Amino acid sequence: MSPFVVKAIQLLMSLSLLIVLHELGHFIPARLFKTRVEKFFLFFDVKYALFKKKIGETTYGIGWLPLGGYVKISGMIDESMDKEQMLQPPKPWEFRSKPAWQRLIIMLGGVTVNLILGFLIYMMILFVWGKYTYTSENLPMGLRPSPVVAELGFEVGDQIISVDGTPLENVMDINKYLLLRDIEKVTVRRKEGSITTLTIPEDVGSKMFESGELIPLNPVIPAVIDSIIPNSPAAVAGLQSNDKILVLNGTKVENWTDFQNTKIEETHTVEIIYERNRAKDTLSLTTNADGTLGVFPKTDFLKFNWVELTLGESIVQGFDYGYWTLRDYVTQFKYIFTPKGASQLGGFGAIGNMFPSVWDWKGFWSSTALISIILAFMNILPIPALDGGHVMFLCYEILTGRKPNDKFMEYAQMFGFFLLLSLVLYANGNDLYRAIFN
Repeated sequence: MSPFVVKAIQLLMSLSLLIVLHELGHFIPARLFKTRVEKFFLFFDVKYALFKKKIGETTYGIGWLPLGGYVKISGMIDESMDKEQMLQPPKPWEFRSKPAWQRLIIMLGGVTVNLILGFLIYMMILFVWGKYTYTSENLPMGLRPSPVVAELGFEVGDQIISVDGTPLENVMDINKYLLLRDIEKVTVRRKEGSITTLTIPEDVGSKMFESGELIPLNPVIPAVIDSIIPNSPAAVAGLQSNDKILVLNGTKVENWTDFQNTKIEETHTVEIIYERNRAKDTLSLTTNADGTLGVFPKTDFLKFNWVELTLGESIVQGFDYGYWTLRDYVTQFKYIFTPKGASQLGGFGAIGNMFPSVWDWKGFWSSTALISIILAFMNILPIPALDGGHVMFLCYEILTGRKPNDKFMEYAQMFGFFLLLSLVLYANGNDLYRAIFN
């Protein structure tokens, strides 16, 4: 099965689960408050439904347009824009007849379910699969900084000791901390053994985003060859897997970055001193036109530590992981309002790429948990046509004691619907553009 099909199946399964549970979050409190629910649909049934069946007062079904789902609640101005119903006198079972606090609970139900679901999935993942840690001890050669963080004082070979006094379980999380979290100090151990503390400015995240250096600190990789392209200059010259490059054109090579960055003359002729089975040798060869030799580095020295968690530990750490996932997503949301951020918005293609290209339950549930938390946040935004729009108007009603005018609500709903439609088209247009030109 092709990677595209695997991702598409996972995307459909995940969204179907999240949509149904989200709508149940509205449906259950509506029924508890004796509010009539006319429709409960997975996907939109514009002019046509793939399946529908009426049970009691509610028609359950599956639409053909996979852009979401909905519950149609009697007496509510929503995406159905049922104006005729709103012209009739209010009925006791209608949404508009219920107290504002009950309507608020109904509207918050979907977001609440998505948020709780995301946290519960993270707890389940930790309990079933445990977790992996990756400390500085796993990186004996330290980290290599990109230009944007080298300006802060990071150097090649630095090992992260702590961030604001707290050690990191996964040392590569330092990139996430720099981009999204308000950290002040990073303590590092230099290559020669000295320890120093670096001060982190508030705007480092913005600089990283604008420069495109979202992972500015990467592991330093030893200059050891893993694989060689057949018939490449390296293969023809006789280099082999596990050969360690020591000197290139008279320049000492300490890691793979040194090997890549060593200047090569225009003749493309290079002299290499390498070590094989503890014996040193020298050879000369001519590179490809682009200066490459056709070799790839060994990375199997990157070892993770697996930790099994108890149920109690999984609950506590799963909640913590969910909290920081939500907080980090809210923080990075600000970048959307920049030209670079807007150009990176993605639709269903971007969401589908969050899933693994081969079937993997852990990967599936991890992506589903993240999407669930994203949906919770996006739905609570104060935009008419989203749950957050209804919540905004309900809060206004509770604070002022006055309901917004029905005509105003209709126009607000229409504005919100067309705004969301425009965003969906723009985001999926970005996906299409990247697929064609990238």
